[in-house]
Amino acid sequence: MKLSMKTDYALRAMFTLVEQHQHGPSTPIPIRELARRNDVPKRFLEQIMLDLKGKGWVKSVPGRDGGYLLGKKPEEITMGQIVRHFDGIIAPIGCVSVSDTMRCSQEPLCRFRRVLLEIRNFTARLMDRSTLAAVAAGKPVTREEVFSEELIGGAGI
Repeated sequence: MKLSMKTDYALRAMFTLVEQHQHGPSTPIPIRELARRNDVPKRFLEQIMLDLKGKGWVKSVPGRDGGYLLGKKPEEITMGQIVRHFDGIIAPIGCVSVSDTMRCSQEPLCRFRRVLLEIRNFTARLMDRSTLAAVAAGKPVTREEVFSEELIGGAGI
């Protein structure tokens, strides 16, 4: 599974709003500031924020001191919801997707499809139980974790 840039940018913005929300009475963050903090093109982020607002996940405050705030509590929004909204599917391959199924002539015989189905199920469950509040409470991933010795031999990781 690979997230689109749109989903990546949406998650960046959402976690900035979660951080603001956790520091007490939230003041709106202007779009220009959201774009700067998250290294996102402002025009692209404007469209993303409209999508997020349409789902009720953020709300906008007009005016000179306006900007964006969370529209729901971070405990009520999951990464799975955001990823599905922007990317549509979580399945690694079409033959195990529910919403974007691609039939294959090898379905009745395929053995590796089971592994891909398990990957889909694990990923979907993990994302669906990963609320923005829970993820924000975690620690950032370190370089050592990404380049763990036990996984270095895996090409394409």
